[in-house]
Amino acid sequence: MVSRSYSNLLELASGGCSPTFGLGREKKRLPRVATVAGVLSELDDDSCNSTGSDALSSVSQDRMIIVGNQLPIRANRDDNGEWEFSMDEDSLLLQLKDGLGEDVEVIYIGCLREEVDPREQDDVAQTLLDRFKCVPTFLPPELFSKFYHGFCKQHLWPLFHYMLPLSPDLGGRFDRSLWQAYLSVNKIFADKVMEVISPDDDFVWVHDYHLMVLPTFLRKRFNRAKLGFFLHSPFPSSEIYRTLPVRDELLRALLNSDLIGFHTFDYARHFLSCCSRMLGLSYQSKRGYIGLEYYGRMVSIKILPVGIHIGQLQNVLNLPETVSKVAELQERFKGQTVLLGVDDMDIFKGISLKLLAFEQLLRQHPERWGKAVLVQIANPARGRGKDVQEVMAETTATVDRINATFRRPGYEPVVLINTPLQFYERNAYYAIAECCLVTAVRDGMNLIPYEYIICRQGNEELDNVLGLNPSTPKKSMLVLSEFIGCSPSLSGAIRVNPWNIEAVTEAMDSALVIPEAEKQLRHEKHYRYVSTHDVAYWARSFLQDLGRACRDHSMRRCWGIGFGLGFRVIALDPNFRKLSVDHIVSVYKRTCHRAILLDYDGIMMLPGSISMNPTSEALGILNNLCKDPKNVVFLVSGKDRKTLTKWFSQCEKLGLAAEHGFYLRPNHTADWETCVGVTDFDWKQIAEPVMQLYTETTDGSTIETKESALVWNYLYADPDFGSCQAKELLDHLESVLANEPVSVKSGQHIVEVKPQGVNKGIVAEHLLQTMKEKGMLPDFVLCIGDDRSDEDMFEVIRSAKATLPPGAEVFGCTVGQKPSKAKYYLEDTHEILRMLQGLTHASEHAARAAPQMTTTTTTTTPYRVVISESK
Repeated sequence: MVSRSYSNLLELASGGCSPTFGLGREKKRLPRVATVAGVLSELDDDSCNSTGSDALSSVSQDRMIIVGNQLPIRANRDDNGEWEFSMDEDSLLLQLKDGLGEDVEVIYIGCLREEVDPREQDDVAQTLLDRFKCVPTFLPPELFSKFYHGFCKQHLWPLFHYMLPLSPDLGGRFDRSLWQAYLSVNKIFADKVMEVISPDDDFVWVHDYHLMVLPTFLRKRFNRAKLGFFLHSPFPSSEIYRTLPVRDELLRALLNSDLIGFHTFDYARHFLSCCSRMLGLSYQSKRGYIGLEYYGRMVSIKILPVGIHIGQLQNVLNLPETVSKVAELQERFKGQTVLLGVDDMDIFKGISLKLLAFEQLLRQHPERWGKAVLVQIANPARGRGKDVQEVMAETTATVDRINATFRRPGYEPVVLINTPLQFYERNAYYAIAECCLVTAVRDGMNLIPYEYIICRQGNEELDNVLGLNPSTPKKSMLVLSEFIGCSPSLSGAIRVNPWNIEAVTEAMDSALVIPEAEKQLRHEKHYRYVSTHDVAYWARSFLQDLGRACRDHSMRRCWGIGFGLGFRVIALDPNFRKLSVDHIVSVYKRTCHRAILLDYDGIMMLPGSISMNPTSEALGILNNLCKDPKNVVFLVSGKDRKTLTKWFSQCEKLGLAAEHGFYLRPNHTADWETCVGVTDFDWKQIAEPVMQLYTETTDGSTIETKESALVWNYLYADPDFGSCQAKELLDHLESVLANEPVSVKSGQHIVEVKPQGVNKGIVAEHLLQTMKEKGMLPDFVLCIGDDRSDEDMFEVIRSAKATLPPGAEVFGCTVGQKPSKAKYYLEDTHEILRMLQGLTHASEHAARAAPQMTTTTTTTTPYRVVISESK
């Protein structure tokens, strides 16, 4: 049966805008939005929702909207069948509120663990909003199952923990319907955020892999939304992640955030590597901050492991129930040493490996019989399926075998607790355990060691029960897997490879025999870190960095482009705008002296073309522009003189500039000349052997030898290794060429050595100066380029505007919306060609209208159109 909220979605889609955008602090009933399963292949294009952030805000204080898969709410029915709700004190989303400050209002958005009848959803939603500031997202059971148990747990969770779906039994094959359910749920969450957000003021903090595409849905509606995302699971290496069929979609969705957080540097490094290898993005580190430039926006990367809520844990330790339980356990394990494991029952926690290591410990050290006890607390699995059942069966069988072999009267070597424990009961086990063992084969963070440290610190009552002197330093021992997120933070732990059973066995034995003084030192070091890096510290730090990442939002002009999950926001200078073809043609018609500069590869060549030779269409446009006596035609290229002479032999009036302006030729009949007076190229004998060394050691790299320059190209090398080698080569060349009249620069996949002062800007300067000397100072300048090498030309024509005739028009235009010194942009090569064709049509029309006007200028030097090629 279709839920009642489905009709609300249809009304929203077919009707007007949601009335709740930009709502203030007043309480009001919030309409529920879409909770029905369906196919969602791309984002909705709701014309009623502005893609800017122009909504007025009535918010007077900072507000944080925290979005997670589950609300921090416990729900159950009383004896009369009425709903009872309370805050879940164990929820991380609730605990982090302590770090946000009292002046930050927090609103939670997420699902309830319990299913709510559609007839009750409105009342439940209003109750949760009024009492707890929670906005529930109600999902139909079938949709939730496909989303959570399907895509999240069957595809993302195993892959992020390094499990490839090599067979149907290992995660299964990619199911497109599950991906559609994932998109649908993320869209529903986005709608819930839109019900309460004030986009110019509120911060939105999205949590974990369940909602990885949510930033795109929100960014599509509010270009300047303040979005943070934190991933609580591992992020796999690029070799693993690239097997995901929707890999680019997820990466681009995350990059629509302003700040992306990870627990460890390894996870962040893997994410950055994926962005480099799959999207061609490189990161930069500046003053301790790591960022990715993505279409003019700087996406910040934060590395900070989460902490625990120490106050809550200490309150539990003070409970009489905890003290009583500790006394009970102390008596139960009297004369024995307890090693403790606390893990979820899933395939990545390494429970069976831990049991095998303990079994080997008993075999190798018979003196441990009757003394060493492993207490394994197995929390219920969060997922479901065949793998969970297999882990449970294997764990039970292994425990039975060990106990059958080493059991003695009054001694059970392994105590398996696979029933749910109260929080105080688990803390009691922490308090009496001599060592905590966490041997997961892969885990995002794992806060069990942190909880163990705090419980071992204890309090006076526990000290009395345990027979400890309160003035004596506390002690604890940790054996941690190398593959869990908390491992780098706890440097006093014994780190192990959980797959190496012998190493884990040795670590267990070492933990038992280490001197008391060293145990105390290790515990003190761990306690100092855990107590200062709690969950409040983590949340406060994240909010501070999110504010820093968003502080320039109001000063940027934003455009939303792209369809579906390819949507992204371009953040550019407020004066940057699209070039109007009608406007430039109108200006073109009324001007007398024109200088036109165009880029070849990015302007005249269609995208995807393999051949670099100019097409007949490009040659025709160039010749038509050259025919107009009012035009100056010049081509600025990175190619050599010989290639350009061959390519453009048909364009007799076309001026050429080879090798980024080092060589110039005003027309087909003129000789080549140099713009820079350089005759000594002995530096090549120094630079080329160095480049050759890096070419031999970097597979896929090449050296391009030009008359005036040397270029090391690593486009086809491994991206990470090529980038690393390029940095080394740049430093090496700068060192050996320090006394030579050359400049060493890095570009996109290149390192180039060329004479000092050579760039495309000198061609623009030469052109304008020549026209001025001939009394033909241009009143129309057009320069079009597509990459960084063209920025020098943009800078020259922009600064030269003051010296041009009054009313002169200058058009600096780049290809695509991206940060540039150009004032205008056109989307792609097709738009460029249409615009140029419009200019040629204007020239042809003028020539037909006044056929005799050009005869008086036939004795002058032909004007030249400037086309700059950066490749």
